[in-house]
Amino acid sequence: MPAIPDHLQQQLNILFVGFNPSLRSGEVGHHYANPRNRFWQILYRSGLTPRLYHPEEDGDLLELGYGFTNIVSRPTRGIDDILPEEYAEGRIELREKLEQYRPRIACFVGKGVYTKYSKRPQAPWGFQSPSTTEDVVEFVAPSSSGLVRMPLDDIIDIYRELRIYANSE
Repeated sequence: MPAIPDHLQQQLNILFVGFNPSLRSGEVGHHYANPRNRFWQILYRSGLTPRLYHPEEDGDLLELGYGFTNIVSRPTRGIDDILPEEYAEGRIELREKLEQYRPRIACFVGKGVYTKYSKRPQAPWGFQSPSTTEDVVEFVAPSSSGLVRMPLDDIIDIYRELRIYANSE
C-alpha cells in the first residue's frame, strides 16, 4: 500500500504531523480517513476550520494555511506495527521537511508522535519549550483517534489553544 501524499507548501500557518496513515487512509489516499478518527470534527468544533471538512478535501486545507505529513509514511493497522528503524528514518525526514518548509507551527497530533520526533521522554499538552526545530513553534495536541479515552470536549479545548495562537499576529 503506497504512502499518502503530504500536503506541504512554504509559509504554512500549521503543519499537522501524525504518526502514520491508517490502512483506510492508505486505501483512499487521504489523511485522517478512518471513519472512527475525529480529526475533521475536532478542527471544525475548535474553530480551526470554518466548516466541517472531509478527508477527501485534505488538500483544500492548504488554502487555509494548513498542511499534513506524518513521522512514518507507511500505512499500518496501528502504531504497534511501526518499526524502530521507520521512526529513525521518519525523524530525519520530518526534520528536513520542517527545515525546508518552515511552517509557523508544527502541531503533533498525539504525544507519542512528538516524543518519537523530539526523543524527549514526555511532553505536556500545548506549546513545547524549547522547540527542537529552530523558528518553528511546536504544539502537542491529543490524538484524534477514536481509541483515545480523553473526553472529546477536552481534546477540542486543547485544539482551541492552537487556534487562538494560530490566529494571533
